[in-house]
Parts: sequence; C-alpha cells; structure tokens
Amino acid sequence: MPVIESSVVVDVDPPTAFAVSQTTGPTRLRWDPFIRRQHFLDGATAPGRGVRTFTRHRSGISMVSEYVSYAPPSNVGMRMVTGPWFFANLAGGWRFKAADGGGTLATWKYSFGCRPRWLAPLAERIGGWVLQRDIDRRIAGFARGCADPLVLAEVRPTA
Repeated sequence: MPVIESSVVVDVDPPTAFAVSQTTGPTRLRWDPFIRRQHFLDGATAPGRGVRTFTRHRSGISMVSEYVSYAPPSNVGMRMVTGPWFFANLAGGWRFKAADGGGTLATWKYSFGCRPRWLAPLAERIGGWVLQRDIDRRIAGFARGCADPLVLAEVRPTA
C-alpha cells in the first residue's frame, strides 16, 4: 500500500497549528487548495472521533470521510468511507509537534490502495505521484494559513 508524506515547519505553536488545520468554511478555503467545498455530516458542528465530513476536491471528485482519531493539539486521523471508485481505501493522519528551534513540525501522511486489483500496480504509481503533488501543495497552503492574519484571528482566542 503506497504511503505519501509531506512535512513543513510553521512559525506558530502546536495548538495553533492544529487549530488552523481544523478550520472550516471560508477560513479553510483561504488556505486549503485541495478542497472546493467541505462540511460536517449527520448534524455534527465540530470535528471529533466518529464525525463524518463531505469533501469536494477542486477537480470535482467528492468523498465522505470519518475521523478515526482526534487528539488536539498533536494529531488527527481520517479514513475514507465512500469516495471515488478507483480508491479501494484511503486514510490520512496529520501530526503536530514542537519543532527544534521553535514553531511546529507538521507532518501529513496518507496511505491508499487502488482498484481494480489487476490495475493497482500502475494506478498506485500514478496515484502516488498525483497525491504527492496534491499533499505538497496542500501543506504549503497550510503553512501560508499559519502566517495569514485572518486565519490566525479565527483560531486564536480573543483577549
């Protein structure tokens, strides 16, 4: 099963980095180039273990995913429940820890499998390249969000 990983150091503390990663609505759209639209399902109003979300990728492909772990400010994990026919499975985990020298090291890791099985070796090679490019762009967007005063104003408590 292919694994895609990307990391970045951002100049905010882990709780703030985690909070930026969990923004929704217009705030999320300011930094996340991966999504066109995203919202909670089943009446949920906040992320948490077992919460499902609908995400439409910028290409128009959509999926429903579920939080399998939610441990602020250190990590969050999700798995695809339903999605594009070519994914047999897709899961991701985002980790946040204090970086040496200050800031936060954010590491995002995804694993996936493709179908049909007979095409998987080729599809997973192509998918790995496409997903790596997407995750690299997405984590770069996250880094911009961690430096965006409007995004930071949304996640930091007001005094």
